[in-house]
Amino acid sequence: MHVLTVLDHPNPASFSAAAAARFMAGAEAAGHTTELADLNAEGFDPRWTMADVESDGGAGTPEDVRREQDRITRSDAICLVFPLHWWGMPAMTKGWVDRVWSWGWAYDQLEDPNRSVQRPRTGVLLIPAGARSDEMAERGYLASMETAWIDGTFGYFGFTNRHLEVLYGSKGSDARRAALLEQAYQAGHALAPPTADAR
Repeated sequence: MHVLTVLDHPNPASFSAAAAARFMAGAEAAGHTTELADLNAEGFDPRWTMADVESDGGAGTPEDVRREQDRITRSDAICLVFPLHWWGMPAMTKGWVDRVWSWGWAYDQLEDPNRSVQRPRTGVLLIPAGARSDEMAERGYLASMETAWIDGTFGYFGFTNRHLEVLYGSKGSDARRAALLEQAYQAGHALAPPTADAR
C-alpha cells in the first residue's frame, strides 16, 4: 500500500513529528511506501474561503487543495497526526479537512447522504494527548472522538478500515514517551488494506 501521513505541528522537533516518523518507519518495515504531508512546513492555508465554496470540488478547485487531493488519490491508507487540542483537532487539521475533502470530490449528500465518492481506504488517527486514558474514558471524550472522527469524518472519507490510536500521557517521562513512539511504530507496521466497500 501507499501510505500518506498528514502531520499538523508547527515544531519539527515535536513529539507529534516524532510519532509521525515512527509510524512511517513501521509502515515501511511492513513493506509499504510512504509520503509525508507536513502541513505547517509546507505552509498549507487552512482558511475556508469563497474560492473553496464556489469550486465544490470542480474545475475551479484552488491549486493547494488540488495538490492535497492528488496526494489522497494516490494513497491506499492515510494517517492524520496531530496533538489533541481542547478535545478537538488543531485549526490546521480542521482546515485541511474542510478544504480538501470537498463536496463533489469526497462526498455527495444529494445522491446518497451515507456514501463517500472516494474509493475505500484505510484510515488511522494518531493523536498524542497529555490526558490519561481513564480520564478521557470516564468523561466520555473518547466516545465523542470515536463518533465524530471515526464514524463521522472518516466515514465520509470512505475509509472502510478506521482506527483511533491515542498516545496517552505524551508529556510524561522519557520512558513513557519511548513506549508511545513504539506504539506509533506498531500502528504503522500493523496497517491492514481497506476492506470491500460495504456502504
